[in-house]
Amino acid sequence: MLEERIHPNAIPAWRLQFALSGLFLFIPAAFLYFLHTKEVVALEWAIGTAIIAIIIYTLIVTFLPQLRWSRWSYQVSDKGIQMRRGIIWVQHTEVPINRIQHVDTRQGPIYRSYGLSVIRFSNAATSHEIPALEEDLSQELKDKITDMVRLVKEDV
Repeated sequence: MLEERIHPNAIPAWRLQFALSGLFLFIPAAFLYFLHTKEVVALEWAIGTAIIAIIIYTLIVTFLPQLRWSRWSYQVSDKGIQMRRGIIWVQHTEVPINRIQHVDTRQGPIYRSYGLSVIRFSNAATSHEIPALEEDLSQELKDKITDMVRLVKEDV
């Protein structure tokens, strides 16, 4: 098991993100209601779709952020960065320090309001990120990873 956890403020931040993005679940019900007003479909279809959307929305917003947070861990060492995440499909990723080409931090309005930031590091093939780190910690990790990469590249 990896040692470091992302910040607990990830839970309310993700809850807000899921609440906002989950509003799209209600589009089919609204569309069916619109069709009902044009007398194309029965009202029961719109109501049934809305009930299903409410149930899914509630489950996603209530339980998914906590579960997602409990399944995220990472570790930064001299050899590389290891990450473990996933609820159903658990993914273990290790990115060797000597393969990292670029490191940056990023912060959207929701993360900013919770004092969180994302650290992103890229190699030639893809990029990886560790979400929901405290702002100061993400900057420290960015500097630490950048220094480790620089040392490894100098040794070559």
